[in-house]
Amino acid sequence: MRSRRKLRFRLVVSFALFGFGLSALFAVASLDIRTRVENQLITSSLQDEVDHLNTQVLEHPDRAPAFDIVKAASWSDRTIYKAPLTWQNLDTGVHDVYEAGPDGRQRHYKLAVRRKDGIISFLQYDVSRDELGKRQLLLAVIGAVFLFGLLSLALGLWLSRKVLKPVTQLAERLRHFRKNGKAEPLAPHFADDEVGELALALDEYSNRLTAMVERDREFNSDVSHELRTPLAVIASTTELLQGSPDLTDKLRERLKRIERASRQATEMIEALLLLSRAERRGPTRGETTEVAKVASDVIESQRPQMRDKPLEVELVVHSSLSVNAPASVLSVALTNLIGNAIKYTLEGTVTVLVEKDRIDVMDTGPGIKPEDAERLFQRGVRGEGAGGSGAGLGLAIVRRLCELYGWDVSMRPRADTNGAIASIVFQ
Repeated sequence: MRSRRKLRFRLVVSFALFGFGLSALFAVASLDIRTRVENQLITSSLQDEVDHLNTQVLEHPDRAPAFDIVKAASWSDRTIYKAPLTWQNLDTGVHDVYEAGPDGRQRHYKLAVRRKDGIISFLQYDVSRDELGKRQLLLAVIGAVFLFGLLSLALGLWLSRKVLKPVTQLAERLRHFRKNGKAEPLAPHFADDEVGELALALDEYSNRLTAMVERDREFNSDVSHELRTPLAVIASTTELLQGSPDLTDKLRERLKRIERASRQATEMIEALLLLSRAERRGPTRGETTEVAKVASDVIESQRPQMRDKPLEVELVVHSSLSVNAPASVLSVALTNLIGNAIKYTLEGTVTVLVEKDRIDVMDTGPGIKPEDAERLFQRGVRGEGAGGSGAGLGLAIVRRLCELYGWDVSMRPRADTNGAIASIVFQ
């Protein structure tokens, strides 16, 4: 495994260098902008002043020249009336004065006033050019901020891609494993840093998960073999016993019950194994399963539950319906639905209705509440009146089988009378 700096250390160093570099660039740019603006303003001001001075000397060589940037004048208390009207009542200090300049535009001046011993002195400085420089500096700084913002975005994208590249590679390898269906060690491909530790933890988790799946697969295989063998013996033995000529009708009926029970157990084992592997398997040789026939067999297998009950079970077939699923799966689902209807119905009728795309099991029992219809398909939940029998797993198994084959199973209360309707819609 390659040895590198920790990812946290690289992030800290990268952002520290990034911040230092960006601050240094901004400082250099600010100083450069300030220097350029100052030089430009000073050059422009001096050039304008010397041009004005030259013009005054040429036009009036006998007069003392006046200056626009700085002007000075002094008056006494008796001659102060000669000063501009806005200056005459100003106290000692520095004042902001806004007057029209030689070009007729409003300009901003700083006016220093000193009153002492009857002499009043004024010193005027034109700050309009400084304000122009400030505006130019502000615009330049805003432009620099925008430029450095774009530079920061570009550098941030580059740094994030560089620093987070190992994480992206780890995600790509995980997606590659998912596509190929096999897991390979991740840790050897990454450095000895946080991402490498994550890859090592994922390898350990994958090994534990693989071992657990393998144990589950072996357990299912062992259970399937160990349970199917005695059930096959029971089925063959009952078949042989039924062929005996000296059997009484009562014994023959009991042997049929044993045969039906062993067949149901075999079907339940097969369905549970399919659920444990989340494996959808269709009937052999492309055959389909006739829903009405399976429903009829289930009804016959459930007749012992109707003893001592004023209850009738009828099968109504409105349309022929076949599904692409093993008969054992359909039998397990219908056994739970029809068996529940018979168990909860003390008297009346249980009707199994086969339509062109669905099968409905309607009973005349106590019914269910609309808000409990979906909850009954959860593990461990039993309907009202269940007593102490059952673990509340039958409908949960039916739901899982239907989800495996893309069917829609539901329950709802009857609208015409007491009772409930359990439905499987085949899609």
